[in-house]
Amino acid sequence: MRDGRSTSDGPRVDRRRARTRAALLAAAERLIVDGSAATATIQQITDAADVGFGSFYNHFTSKEELFQAATAHVLEEWARLIDAAVADAEDPATRFALSFRISARLAWTHPALADVLNRFGLDLLDLEDGLAPRALRDLTDAMTAGRFTVTHLPLALSTVGGSLLGFLRLRSSHPDLVAVDDVEELTGQLLRMLGLDAAEAARLCALPLPHLDA
Repeated sequence: MRDGRSTSDGPRVDRRRARTRAALLAAAERLIVDGSAATATIQQITDAADVGFGSFYNHFTSKEELFQAATAHVLEEWARLIDAAVADAEDPATRFALSFRISARLAWTHPALADVLNRFGLDLLDLEDGLAPRALRDLTDAMTAGRFTVTHLPLALSTVGGSLLGFLRLRSSHPDLVAVDDVEELTGQLLRMLGLDAAEAARLCALPLPHLDA
């Protein structure tokens, strides 16, 4: 026994703490996806997580810290879902085009998530997980395969990321200026910039989008 507690209690306490932290993160992720994160209080978060209010500060110093961790996890989960959806595409240029079209359509399919991307802004490019590393992978693979004529990968990634974020912001700020079909217009512009001819870019933009199991 140590400090009045059996040594066997240690793993049990650790598991309970881990469950509480996971419940808080899961509740925060639900609030992010349904668009309620900005107005949620700590009490609402702990209620949604079904944990005591006092438990919150055993894991996070603030609501902002919790939502930062939850947001990073949400973005990584979405990136994995998109990865799974385009996994059958052997051609890296096709993977890139499909992934970009799905991501840009989040403004219509999951506007709350698009708002999350907007709030992150270009800081998204510095995340170790999420969409940016996948885009860099596809750009690299397409360059290696001779599909893209990219000579400066960081610049290409910055251009792709900026295009996506600019499009999502335009949709959010001026929804009357863009329609969902404009996703293909933007994707085609990027593909041509990356080295594909107009006919091939148009072909990739016309491919059926895979089902996103979300």
